[in-house]
Amino acid sequence: MWHLTRLVLLFGVFVFSVGGQFRLGGAKGQYKYNRGKSGEEVVQDNLDELCQGQPGSEYFRLTTDGDCREVVRCDKAAVGLRLASVKCPSGLGFDLERQTCDWKANVKNCDRLSKPRLVKPNFDTVEPVCPDGQLQCGNGECIDRSLFCDSQPDCGDGSDENACSVDEDPNGAPLCDPTQCLLPDCFCSVDGTSAPGVGSGRLEISNIPQMITFTFNGGVNDENNLVYDKLFHGERINPNGCTAKGTFFVSHKYTNYSAVQDLHRRGHEIGVFSITNDEDPKYWTEGSYDNWLAEMAGARLIIERFSNITDGTVVGVRAPYLRIGGNEQFNMMADQFFAYDSTITASLAGVPLWPYTLHYRMPHKCHGNSQNCPSKSHPIWEMPINELDRREDPEFDENLTGCHLVSSCSNIYHKDQFRHLLQHNFDRHYGTNRAPLSLSFDPSWLVSNKGFADVVSEWMDHILATYADVYFVTELQVIQWIQNPTSATAMREFQAWKDKCLIQGQPFCSNPNPCPLATRELPGEEFRLHTCVECPKNYPWIQDPTGDGFSF
Repeated sequence: MWHLTRLVLLFGVFVFSVGGQFRLGGAKGQYKYNRGKSGEEVVQDNLDELCQGQPGSEYFRLTTDGDCREVVRCDKAAVGLRLASVKCPSGLGFDLERQTCDWKANVKNCDRLSKPRLVKPNFDTVEPVCPDGQLQCGNGECIDRSLFCDSQPDCGDGSDENACSVDEDPNGAPLCDPTQCLLPDCFCSVDGTSAPGVGSGRLEISNIPQMITFTFNGGVNDENNLVYDKLFHGERINPNGCTAKGTFFVSHKYTNYSAVQDLHRRGHEIGVFSITNDEDPKYWTEGSYDNWLAEMAGARLIIERFSNITDGTVVGVRAPYLRIGGNEQFNMMADQFFAYDSTITASLAGVPLWPYTLHYRMPHKCHGNSQNCPSKSHPIWEMPINELDRREDPEFDENLTGCHLVSSCSNIYHKDQFRHLLQHNFDRHYGTNRAPLSLSFDPSWLVSNKGFADVVSEWMDHILATYADVYFVTELQVIQWIQNPTSATAMREFQAWKDKCLIQGQPFCSNPNPCPLATRELPGEEFRLHTCVECPKNYPWIQDPTGDGFSF
């Protein structure tokens, strides 16, 4: 048995002292030492061997004994190689697959030392080892370059599918070429921060309207609809004379489709957020084409049918838990005529990113643990979620990681902190390149934090009263502006934003059908499906999205 005896300080960081042996999963040997040596000496003796082939950003365990909380990584610092450690709080364990702390019951790999090592192909050889047009597998076999990263293993060892990240894929999208990527269908810049229309001389940064998008993920129900009514009432008017708008990525369970229908009637954008909202991250990151088709195209079918949306405007996708599905997700989206995705996050930086199309390679790192960003070329817009700066005093506070959803900013407890967060991040965007400010919420966060919806409402009034060039718009309206960059002074005549400019009147139906339904896919459960159209036979679900009893 091995025993964690203590934490020791080595090269200025904490490392683990392990009684008996050090070991690294996947290595052929185990690292033994003379019991007369200290833990520090053992680590120093074996550090190079311990870290050989180990990614510097990946945490691993030194032992499977203990409580699954402690992990280390190999840090190639200026002072030399060292082990940096992390210890999860009590009650949590470290999940090697997701590289994050989670409740101990959710961690299924406490008996493993490291993530499994996949065999990689040999792309970097001193001399060519394969004929032209071919690349070498990890086992030395040569196959056609086109067979790499096509979701089908062709190498005998499967290595052709093991180096397919954005930076590795040999058949990946090329780097941005602004001379070939032209509006309205294509937009990119080398680092993602360039504003459309500026390089051509049509616009100056100071003449670009600052767009703010409020996006909400999840079900639409009576409780969060009260929040939406507070934020988007008929008197909250943008500088072009049209009401402020938002985007709602709708999940299926517990959604009131008559409320979705009324949001659409009032000019808000409806997008899809899946049918099942499955909690397993791998379900999304490793999901097949058919999984993504059933979840997202199926969700759109449910929304369009039971919210009676017939104008083809449900074209946006956001994946649950912001877990990106790689090329399979985006292949499906292109085939099903989805226009954009809004799942990928961009890490906090001094200058935020503008949206871009995926004809060319992403202009930033694939951000997050175990994410699966698209590596190939896709005719899809990406509306990146720029992380928010959550520091209370950016001038003096130490650097903190950003938060992607407003509702994930874990240090925001009070209304004054929340107001500062909104204003500070607005100032960052408005004062730099005017990239759209994405404020994304889980609506339950605004419901449960009393008074926070009032903070948002008051802040929106302040912005509209202070600035004549700031607009609260939908994700689709942002794309419409990028496709036709227009000066802030000419936005009153920008026709793409005139649709459903000012909507008055009552909902289409005040008394929707509260259909009591069940489905064989969820045995023992009964649901109420609120809709203004006729009740289906079954509760719509992933194999029966229409509720008529046949598969999608």
